[in-house]
Amino acid sequence: MLQIDPWKRVGIWLTLAVGVALAMPNLFYSRVEQHNDAAAAIEMGLDTAENREAVGAWPSFLPSGLVNLGLDLRGGAHLLAEVQVQEVYEARIEALWPDVRDVLRAERAAVGTIRLQPSDTGELRVRISEQAGMPQALEAVRRLATPVVSLTGAGSTDLDISADGSDIVVTLSEAERQATDERTMQQSLEIIRRRIDEVGTREPTIQRQGADRILIQVPGVGSAQELKDIIGTTAQLTFQPVVGRTTNAGDVPGVGNELLPSLDEEGAFYILETAAVVTGEELVDAQPSFDQNGRPAVNFRFNPAGARKFGDYTAANIGNPFAIVLDNEVISAPVIQSHIPGGSGIITGNFTVEESTQLAVLLRAGALPAGMEFLEERTIGPELGQDSIDAGKIATTVAFTAVLLFMGAAYGLFGLFANIALILNIALLFGALSLIGATLTLPGIAGIVLTVGMAVDANVLIFERIREELKTARGPARAIELGYEKALSAIIDANITTFITAVILYVMGSGPVRGFAITLGLGIMTSVFTAIFVTRLLIVIWFERRRPKTLEV
Repeated sequence: MLQIDPWKRVGIWLTLAVGVALAMPNLFYSRVEQHNDAAAAIEMGLDTAENREAVGAWPSFLPSGLVNLGLDLRGGAHLLAEVQVQEVYEARIEALWPDVRDVLRAERAAVGTIRLQPSDTGELRVRISEQAGMPQALEAVRRLATPVVSLTGAGSTDLDISADGSDIVVTLSEAERQATDERTMQQSLEIIRRRIDEVGTREPTIQRQGADRILIQVPGVGSAQELKDIIGTTAQLTFQPVVGRTTNAGDVPGVGNELLPSLDEEGAFYILETAAVVTGEELVDAQPSFDQNGRPAVNFRFNPAGARKFGDYTAANIGNPFAIVLDNEVISAPVIQSHIPGGSGIITGNFTVEESTQLAVLLRAGALPAGMEFLEERTIGPELGQDSIDAGKIATTVAFTAVLLFMGAAYGLFGLFANIALILNIALLFGALSLIGATLTLPGIAGIVLTVGMAVDANVLIFERIREELKTARGPARAIELGYEKALSAIIDANITTFITAVILYVMGSGPVRGFAITLGLGIMTSVFTAIFVTRLLIVIWFERRRPKTLEV
């Protein structure tokens, strides 16, 4: 008999209700988007009257998930950046000098005096006065080497240490360089993602391309320069000992030192030890605040390791200046007045409120491990995106209307049921996209258009099968039941092969190709559901009420 169990009917109607409810916010896109932005701003502490009003514009008990618009629909910025991994090698080698100096001091009786020598990029060269003590010196320095933390570098150490006359030469091993490259790229990706998330942009695309390049696409950003301002600042914070101060930019700082300009005082320069006591990598928090004079500042806090080093240095250097350096500029160089335990402090300078807030954001997100060179940049205006949306609407409307007219003309009342299911199918598709927070791109719209055409394929198979069964003189109920049963295998086979294609496109593709794969894959699932369950439920309800003796399909 032609029937559907009550629990199945409840499940079908409940699924449809949830799908339509999830899709509904997209009909009020601007209002819901403003509500979501205001709610996020309030969570971050910006509890203003304007934000509260925007939150109240959409009922809190209704779903508020939206289908995010991609770069080609919303407009935004596109950057292709190359990470300068060589800089990481240089910084790593420079930071080794204090450790090498300390281990050699313990062997001074054998190695004599220890002097840092000028060296090529990427190597550390230290000269000892007693060449006969070279074996002891090499053994001592080699104790600084540690195993390489990577699968490809198993069994290798991170440092290559050799002798060149009276010089000890330290470089990074090839295995450590490869592992460093991988860590640098992963860290750069994470920091860029965190910086972009901090400013509230929607659904950015941040992915690695090749060995040392990163693709960044952010919808809604006004220009490529604006995006570069967000991610291009390295925000490398260090706390370095002060050797001296000068007004002559041509002074030679000496081996192991560097000359950096003062941010506050024009024409003033500081001679600093190159090796930092503490770096921004050891920060765990940074928040905008005000100093005791009411001027904008930034409060900071170190992790336990950084707090210990910071506390030990301040305890041992009371009365000496200590430079706070941001991106190779000395923000300030206060004199250490007392031991600073606890690992927290305040950065002061000639900041505006906006500058202190931006600095706190950059420090919280972390320092980029290396600089970046932007190889490609594009700005896509919102007008072009709106043209794409309009074109997509026209294409979808034409396809939708053509399918509705064809189904109505070809199958009459059953075609009307298929049309109702098709409308619900689109609602379910948008509900699913909203639920997972998917990004809709122009290829994604093409996937929706394709879904509209594919959605009726199953119904056509079913209706044609019902026609065949009616020719065998079976009753209408039996013909409908057999039509669904015998068409099911063909429907499943056809959609499974297409779904596999969508999965392959998603796994192997990137960017817009993935957008197409997502809409195609979800469209297949919603189409099968509406064709097998929704259309059949509508037909069964109609049949139970009318009990027709014949069918016109």
